[in-house]
Amino acid sequence: MTEAEDNKDPIQVPPRDDNAGSLSSREETNEEDNTGNDDMYETLDIVADPKQSQVRIDKFLMDRLYSRSRSKVQAAIRVGSITVDDKEVKPNYKIKPGNHICIVFPRSTAEDQNVLPQNIPLNIVYEDDDVMIVNKPYNMAVHPGVGIPNGTLVNAVAWHLKEQAAELPVKEGNENNRAGIVHRIDKDTTGLMVVAKNMDAMTFMAKQFFNHTIERRYWALVWGDPAEDSGTVVGNIGRNPNDRKLFMVFPEGEDGKHAVTHWRVIERFYYVTLVECRLETGRTHQIRVHMKYIGHTLFGDPRYGGNQVLKGTLYSKYKLFVEKQLQTCPRQALHARVLGFTHPRTGEHVRFEAALPDDMQTVIDRWRAYVEARKELL
Repeated sequence: MTEAEDNKDPIQVPPRDDNAGSLSSREETNEEDNTGNDDMYETLDIVADPKQSQVRIDKFLMDRLYSRSRSKVQAAIRVGSITVDDKEVKPNYKIKPGNHICIVFPRSTAEDQNVLPQNIPLNIVYEDDDVMIVNKPYNMAVHPGVGIPNGTLVNAVAWHLKEQAAELPVKEGNENNRAGIVHRIDKDTTGLMVVAKNMDAMTFMAKQFFNHTIERRYWALVWGDPAEDSGTVVGNIGRNPNDRKLFMVFPEGEDGKHAVTHWRVIERFYYVTLVECRLETGRTHQIRVHMKYIGHTLFGDPRYGGNQVLKGTLYSKYKLFVEKQLQTCPRQALHARVLGFTHPRTGEHVRFEAALPDDMQTVIDRWRAYVEARKELL
């Protein structure tokens, strides 16, 4: 692992690419699984007047939603919480006469509250004046949200930094309870994340994520035995119209957002396979959705059907073996193993690695032993 030297020279923020779009866009980040009950949300429906002139949807809504800031309205549009005629749109969409606008806002969240510092252990891989690299554990959300008021990575970072926590930057378009957060991984995904400790570092890191120059490699245990040793999945990802908590691939590109995942086999266990996935983009549930799309659902993934037997017999002994592994790793078997980027102060490339967590490693070891004992029969 290469670590950046503690160099105090000023941070050189890279020039903005005017063709790249806004850094505040959340479409380039990994979303959290912030789910809650229906009564936690406020739903509004607006139908544009037949004589409505064509204006941007954010301006149209600002004239009607007096209690919401423009940045919140735009953020809601970007994440699909505001739809027009049941379709997601961009903030610059022009409202047309008769459009049906559906709006879903959290009824009450911790987003506008100060973050409560909490004494939660952190596995800090590296830290300097500009960045902190954390190995996030299973069952930890990155920041507070609906149904998750505390106990998050942000709460733990606030405790760790003490007085310095007040100086953590907030990425443009984010809420105050996301201080220092440049990107996210799902609550039940483990592995490496970077926290920016000042605004220059935040701007520099956000630019790299937006331009896809960050190295992100995940290890995943998937069901099945891929026919090839490596491959690339290209397919737009968007919300499943039948279940808004799930995402799916739109192969014709008629909906969703462009997504690319490169994968390669690390080790085969006949019934399951350990693969490395390299993200070229960073859509919500990207690896989970793309691997399911090519027939290799992540082992243990409760959202996408990986918590049941998808390959092998249904004989009682095999079924009991699989159930034991699902109990050992009761989540999607996905780990952010490698994170590499250009350091915001030194300009040097730094690369960090995190070994597999115990639950995944134990399950992999058991699958290896299980197959080895039966290799003559397979």
